[in-house]
Amino acid sequence: MSFTEQANQIFNRVIEDYHITDDVNSPIHNPYVRDSIEHSLYLKCWIDTVQWHYEDIIRDPHIDPVEALSLKRRIDRSNQERTDLVEEIDSYFRTQYNNVKPLPDARLNTESPAWAVDRLSILALKIYHMQEQVNRKDAETAHIQKCQAKLSVLLEQQKDLSLAIDQLLDDIAAGRKYMKVYRQMKMYNDPDTNPILYKK
Repeated sequence: MSFTEQANQIFNRVIEDYHITDDVNSPIHNPYVRDSIEHSLYLKCWIDTVQWHYEDIIRDPHIDPVEALSLKRRIDRSNQERTDLVEEIDSYFRTQYNNVKPLPDARLNTESPAWAVDRLSILALKIYHMQEQVNRKDAETAHIQKCQAKLSVLLEQQKDLSLAIDQLLDDIAAGRKYMKVYRQMKMYNDPDTNPILYKK
């Protein structure tokens, strides 16, 4: 089984697990061994899935402003957790390929493996929710057809992105490409670099 086959299976499991309750406050029950890549992938997609639904809720035009601000804070925390986890997954890949000596003409990829995996997790969510729209019984035929066309594109994207990630990992393993782990260094979350925070 390729890496992305495993990842996509885990992502689908996460989304199914979340929708048992379909509640952003539901606790996570990660079934995988802690400190394993499977555990990290499950957690990554769980964070994405909860945030997907945060984003739905906050767009309610009738949401209470106090509730909206509280939810915005949760989204900010979720974004930071998501970024931290992507960096953790990249560190896993870096360790995996630590002993590979890059070839003299090895190239650096524009995107690290984990950031591509981040997109793969989001794609799984888009596919799940677009399929929901295709399955709606209360929607007009035109809506169903439009969503079916979008679903077809998303499935093709998933296939292509999965292949590209597996090829990238093969290239890194063979020394044809190499990777670095860069920290995001987001400044707005840091009280030492956000002027609104450090000037108070």
